[in-house]
Amino acid sequence: MFEAIARIPEEELKRRRDSVRHHLQDLAPEAGGILVFSRLNIYYLTGTFGQGVLWLPLSGESVLLIRKGVNRARLEAGVKHILPYKSYSELPGLCADAGSPFTPTLAAVMSGLTWQLGIMLADKLKDYAIVPGDHAVTLARMVKSEFELDILRRCGEKHHRCLYDILPTVIRPGMTEREIAHKAWEAFFSEGHMGILRMQAHGEEAFLGHVSAGDSGNYPSGFNGPLGLRGEHPASALMGNENKVWELGEPLMLDIGFQLEGYHTDKTQAYFAGPQEAMPDDIRRAHDFCIELQDWMCAHAKPGVTPEELYRHCLDEAGTRGYAEGFMGLDENQVPFVGHGIGLTVDEFPPIARGFSLPLEQGMVIALEPKQGIRGKAMVGVENTFEITADGCRCISGDRYDMIPVE
Repeated sequence: MFEAIARIPEEELKRRRDSVRHHLQDLAPEAGGILVFSRLNIYYLTGTFGQGVLWLPLSGESVLLIRKGVNRARLEAGVKHILPYKSYSELPGLCADAGSPFTPTLAAVMSGLTWQLGIMLADKLKDYAIVPGDHAVTLARMVKSEFELDILRRCGEKHHRCLYDILPTVIRPGMTEREIAHKAWEAFFSEGHMGILRMQAHGEEAFLGHVSAGDSGNYPSGFNGPLGLRGEHPASALMGNENKVWELGEPLMLDIGFQLEGYHTDKTQAYFAGPQEAMPDDIRRAHDFCIELQDWMCAHAKPGVTPEELYRHCLDEAGTRGYAEGFMGLDENQVPFVGHGIGLTVDEFPPIARGFSLPLEQGMVIALEPKQGIRGKAMVGVENTFEITADGCRCISGDRYDMIPVE
């Protein structure tokens, strides 16, 4: 009776599974396959957001085992064997019956399980050795295919249109952060945002993103990013606060993501409450400094360059130019990175940070976000999403980075 709303092409799914297999052989050569538990990674490898586990052997057919939603999985998933199960103890027998038996050593994406479920899995599969396999999937997801890049480019175009073209026409000084957040949602939904942002880091959450007027940009934050915010409530320190008004003379920072067909772009747009000529020099200079750093990173983020090289340059420039205090956050808000990979989650591999020496590759997509805190006033800066191409780097979330005056 029903048809799938959309399906990932078979050749695309094969490419992804082969990439995971390739990385698994390097990272865990003793393992004969990998168990994938997180629903997002199951989607990446099968095309359905399945609740269960995928067995991906190094050779042979993969087997998707589903606790709930078998019929939906059969509509969407590009997998031959899709079977129901109730207990981890059933997995070896079901996979063997499907012609893809477990091997003596299994890799597992351990971040896809709670500690409680991990202990249960180990107990149910005590006849098998289980080794970590998370990084094999991380590295596969790091480099995007043309199929994925097409989605990300369209996502970035919509993202820029919302923040640069639409939103300045519907917000004004005197609005609260919360009112601005709602206007942002209206704009985003009008352009096809799917209403969710996914985070990879355990326990991290995002909903729309940060709306920070004036000194909210330096308000203490537990979110792993440089921009502070008051947020809705201590129970949901996201979006904007109903009691903080965007006053004349204040910058406004919107650090919010767009999601299209499962993929994200990240972008921060700065606005100023008042005419361009009223913008204070310290705010203008700090924002221009961040644009310079973003432009430099874009010019140098080529295949073969490491994330660490980009980070060290920015840190050195901040020190040389007098911006060490407040660069990438003030005080406890300061973070040790200037960007991150992005894709099916906002925070993908690699961080643009010290110690990350795996060279950039064509097909990677990264968000670059140099920001500067100005004590007692605000945070300013930029963030955009960039595609690493064969001969360089190009922005896919717009080509205008100025602070937009709104009167």
